Amino acid sequence: MSQRMTVSGMSCDGCEVSVEESLTAVSGVTGVEVDRTTETAIIEGSATVDELVAAIEEAGYEATDAET
Repeated sequence: MSQRMTVSGMSCDGCEVSVEESLTAVSGVTGVEVDRTTETAIIEGSATVDELVAAIEEAGYEATDAET
């Protein structure tokens, strides 16, 4: 399953890496692609939207489900 998230607050490559690492650490995540220029993260796996949002917010960024 693939989830598309909107992530705001990323301003550099380090931000992308931080979000990617936070999402990769979530149980059930099998792949992550983060792009600060489009403010998106595409996450593969079985993690819930709530788990993904929590991981992004814990990393210090704002997140919403782009599918809604």
